[in-house]
Amino acid sequence: MNVLIVEGNPDLGLLWKRHLERQGAEVTLVNSQEEAILALYGTDFEIIVLDLVLDGGSALAVADFASYRRPDARVIFVTNTSFFSDGSIFAHSPNACAYVQSGTPPEDLAAMVEHYAAVR
Repeated sequence: MNVLIVEGNPDLGLLWKRHLERQGAEVTLVNSQEEAILALYGTDFEIIVLDLVLDGGSALAVADFASYRRPDARVIFVTNTSFFSDGSIFAHSPNACAYVQSGTPPEDLAAMVEHYAAVR
């Protein structure tokens, strides 16, 4: 299972990466829109864990590019804000499969990644 994590907080991204790797996933960790786009050119990811509020670009641009370049990839949006808490992210991003808080325990996030990769 190939997973792309796009997270601006390097400590949080590394925590998720290590947890997913312990579960057997191959994980690429990037922290900006540009790095995410480059990763999507070269690798077929099943799941993208995407910080909704990126300092280095736009999460929606990454999700939009992924829907074009990797149409089967599902996106789990994570955030530490209440932005899109009404569920409207699913109307803006057709490849969105989940929306969770950044503080979600890593084991719960890993379970979601595994579930949505299997649904693919």
